[in-house]
Amino acid sequence: MPGKFEIKTGKNGKFRFNLKAANSQVILSSESYETRKACEGGIASVRKNAANDGRFERKTAKDGSAYFVLKAANGEPIGKSEMYKTKRGMENGIASVKKNAPEAAIVDAK
Repeated sequence: MPGKFEIKTGKNGKFRFNLKAANSQVILSSESYETRKACEGGIASVRKNAANDGRFERKTAKDGSAYFVLKAANGEPIGKSEMYKTKRGMENGIASVKKNAPEAAIVDAK
């Protein structure tokens, strides 16, 4: 089963997406969007930028956890990863985004 973008509607009426790998693990989470159309635009931006390794900003949290932020060409963040215990785990997460994003279906969260 391929990965998927899952769109959620929050209690505040705003939209977010999670990119999930084939094993249903969340590998990238978005910011909030005012409209579903804007959320879908964010997904299109992930698809477009995921192939470019330079768009992944690798970071370290205060507790030492590794994570990444996927940025658009204009430098704006599109999505953020979960926290990883190791840099190797983070690199695996980036590889998973690159692999899953281009062909991932868009579905509504249940």
